[in-house]
Amino acid sequence: MRPKSPRRLHDGQISQLVVSSSNGKRIEVIYETGELIEAPNWTPDGKWLVYNGDGRLFRISPDGLNGPIRINTAPVEDLNNDHVISPDGKWLYISANDGHLYRVAIEGGKPERVSNEQDPSRGFRYYLHGISPDGKTLAYVGLEMEGGKVVTRVCTIPAAGGADVVLTDGACPVDGPEYSPDGQWIYFNSEAAAKLPGHAQVFRMRTDGSGLEQITHDERVNWFPHLSPDGKLVSYIAFPSGTLGHPADKDVVIRIMNPDGSGIVDIDRFNGGQGSINVASWAPDSASFAYVRYPRRDE
Repeated sequence: MRPKSPRRLHDGQISQLVVSSSNGKRIEVIYETGELIEAPNWTPDGKWLVYNGDGRLFRISPDGLNGPIRINTAPVEDLNNDHVISPDGKWLYISANDGHLYRVAIEGGKPERVSNEQDPSRGFRYYLHGISPDGKTLAYVGLEMEGGKVVTRVCTIPAAGGADVVLTDGACPVDGPEYSPDGQWIYFNSEAAAKLPGHAQVFRMRTDGSGLEQITHDERVNWFPHLSPDGKLVSYIAFPSGTLGHPADKDVVIRIMNPDGSGIVDIDRFNGGQGSINVASWAPDSASFAYVRYPRRDE
């Protein structure tokens, strides 16, 4: 489900941090670097984009003029690209490559672990993706080994720490759970309807795991749905048909749609995938969202 070793850019490849208007009519590269950067969030006050690079977090202004500035999370500095920001803008919730979830002040500081110790025989790992509108609950993917194979489930845990709640049964791969702004739904990608391995589509369910609905129905492999703060649009990434998982360096399309799956619009097409739009990246006014491209310098 996740890379087994640290990913690096290829020779001649760059990362482009992009801000697009919600309709795709204005697309701007606000920051470009030869280092791998991934998964931008937008802070609730609209002042910063937060992204990860080389296991650490950084912030940069949405116009690219201020930053990047490192956000200190020592001694937890081996982070993956799954992180969210509390609705009040005070906290970052982060996933580390030790398999646990942590909370750290938005300006940086010493992280506090919020996930639970599991039986080592399970090989259990937490991968964070969503936070409820009231900031009280985190939605994550629980990954573990069962019968020699990887099993994933959508789960939740109190943001302050507490008991884990399992919402899906592990019968098929799932990822990217994220709350709707009204707190009524969790959107995620799932292979529940797949006739071919890897053919994920966007689904949603009630926050107690009931009322499962399939939202997208097409030939591409659809991952990581993100709802705009006003609840009117969903951004997501569409991989080519036949893609297994969410790898890097694919011919991907960033799309938007209505929350019911209607009105799909292509926003941008580029070389990308893993790291491009793994986490919620909408501006607080719902007018823009961010993602990362990975082109070659000569493109």
